[in-house]
Amino acid sequence: MYKVLVVEDEERIRKGLVYLVDWMALRCIVVGEAANGREGAALIRSLQPDIVVTDVRMPFASGIEMLEQSRGSWDGEVIIMSGYDEFEYAKKAISLGVAEYFLKPLDPDELAQAVRKIAGRLEVKRTLKKLEGLQRPNTDMLPLDGMSIRPPKNRHVAAMIEHVQAHYADKLSITDLSESLGASVSYLNAKFKEETGYTFNDFVNRYRIRKSLSLLGNTNMKVYEVAEAVGFQDYKYFIQVFKKYIGTSPMKFLNAQS
Repeated sequence: MYKVLVVEDEERIRKGLVYLVDWMALRCIVVGEAANGREGAALIRSLQPDIVVTDVRMPFASGIEMLEQSRGSWDGEVIIMSGYDEFEYAKKAISLGVAEYFLKPLDPDELAQAVRKIAGRLEVKRTLKKLEGLQRPNTDMLPLDGMSIRPPKNRHVAAMIEHVQAHYADKLSITDLSESLGASVSYLNAKFKEETGYTFNDFVNRYRIRKSLSLLGNTNMKVYEVAEAVGFQDYKYFIQVFKKYIGTSPMKFLNAQS
């Protein structure tokens, strides 16, 4: 569930947003409401909502001022409402990373559509955060496209990681590595798990999925083309592995980015 804060000085509109919108159907729950920008800023700091739905013109502090005060300590999504069709408001809202900007009266269907789109982006953020780890890696950690591991002490493990980085798009086999490194498969598996925390196959799949995220988000390649480009010859297996690590399909991931 995603936490929603409603900030609106007109009580009738505020209560309508809180009680008349089917937030549960949108995978959301309203955790607070405020009647002005000052109250809203305080609730943003204390509640850390995922989504803020706010009016622009309010007493004490406008919606824009509220967001300016909050952005340093909060990075949630914002839906702005305004009864004034003024370009300056929209321009300022965009500079603050506002997701949607609506003119009053607000169409419930448009709001629901906007929340669904935002929820998709939030889901992607959460799954990526899980994949990368909740804490920033220590300075002695080795960043590998979102996978942070300590620099390996074992020369075989170091060679295996370098091989994956250079040849992730090719067919990778620990048996082939065993022959080229002159060490048994069981020894390599044990040492790799000991030093990285991953099995070799898990490491390869994670690394490939991280590479696929970059291609999906920054190219016009089709999903099957991305799968092949990062080393998955079986398209269905790519979908399966993608869902395992990201929590959603590649197409849903792409839709959430748009």
